[in-house]
Amino acid sequence: MNKRILVVDDEPSIRESLARHFRHRLFEVETASDGVDALDKLSRTPFRVVVSDIIMPRMDGIELLRRIREECPMTRTIMITGYVTLDNALACLRLGADTCVFKPIQNLSELDEAVDSAFRHHERWERKLMELRGLKEAN
Repeated sequence: MNKRILVVDDEPSIRESLARHFRHRLFEVETASDGVDALDKLSRTPFRVVVSDIIMPRMDGIELLRRIREECPMTRTIMITGYVTLDNALACLRLGADTCVFKPIQNLSELDEAVDSAFRHHERWERKLMELRGLKEAN
């Protein structure tokens, strides 16, 4: 199973800090500076998890989340934001984000837990699909 994460944030220090953290945890990590860049990378490489900021230039995280749901529905999404509003939180919920983590991120345990949960979700589905393939081949 690939353990690929795409980190999307317009702030280079946050983007690189999160990428370094996940690489240390042995994930394959790529980064994008906004939603447009992220969609380009998603069109070329499958990612299991996207960790994305909400407020970004060119294409914000809410629009990116909407497009991921349409174009890559199996990709899990974790949103991060320093601009906490009820509208943003509700949009993330409506569009199926796994969770929303608020900046500043003092402790990465909440984000780690969300990423680990997203990968477990994929593993469960992969096991189910393998079971179904086995049943189909037996018939």
